[in-house]
Amino acid sequence: MNSAHILSAFDRDLESMQALVMRMGGLVETALLDAAEALDTRDEELARRVRAGDAAIDALEEQIHSGCARLLALRAPAATDLRTVLTVMKIAAALERSGDYAKNLAKRTAVLAQMAQIPGASGAIRRLAKAVVQMLTDALDAYIRRDLALAEDVRKRDRDIDQMYNSIFREFLTHMMEDPRNIGACMHLHFIAKNIERVGDHATAVAEQVIYLVTGELPDEERPKVDSTGTVA
Repeated sequence: MNSAHILSAFDRDLESMQALVMRMGGLVETALLDAAEALDTRDEELARRVRAGDAAIDALEEQIHSGCARLLALRAPAATDLRTVLTVMKIAAALERSGDYAKNLAKRTAVLAQMAQIPGASGAIRRLAKAVVQMLTDALDAYIRRDLALAEDVRKRDRDIDQMYNSIFREFLTHMMEDPRNIGACMHLHFIAKNIERVGDHATAVAEQVIYLVTGELPDEERPKVDSTGTVA
C-alpha cells in the first residue's frame, strides 16, 4: 500500500470523526435549548425527550472514541495529525459531559413543575443557556475553521457567563431570604444554573483545544473566572 493511499485513508477516517463531532455538537446544543425551554414553559414532555435524547449523544461519543482509537492504532499519525486526533477525542468528551448537564437540567423540570414559580427565574436561566450555546457553537466553528481568534474570543467570554451566573445566584438568594417557602425551588434552579455554567466551562475547554491544535500549545495564562458564589454568606 503506497503512502498516498494511506494518507487518503487517514484523511477520510479523520473527516468521518470530525463529522460525528459536529453532529454531536448539534445534538448537545439542541438539548440545552430544549431543556431551558421545557423549564420556562413547564413542558414535561419536552423535558422527557431531552432526557431520552442523551443516549444518542453518549453513543456518538463512544463511536468517536472507538474510531479515534482505531486511527491511532492503525494509522500511527504524527505531529499535526496526532494533535487533531487527540483534539477530536477531548472535544467529544467535553460534549458528552455537556449533554449530561442538559439531561440533569431536564430531570429537574418535572420537580419544579409541582412548585410555585420564582418570578423571572426561568427566563434568566433561558438567557444563560442561549449565551452558553452560542459559546459552544462558536467553539465548534473555531475548530472546523481552525480560527485561533474566534477560539480566544470564546475563552474570554467564559467570564461573562460567570457574571451572569453570579447575578442569577444572588437573585435566588434574595428570594430564599425573603420567603423560606422559596428555598426548595431556588435550590433546584441554582443547580440548573450551575450546570449551565459548567457547560460554559466545557465550551471554553473546546476553545482551548482549538488553540492547542493550531499552535501546538495550550494557553499559558489561567482561564479568567469570576464565580464568586462560594464567598456569598
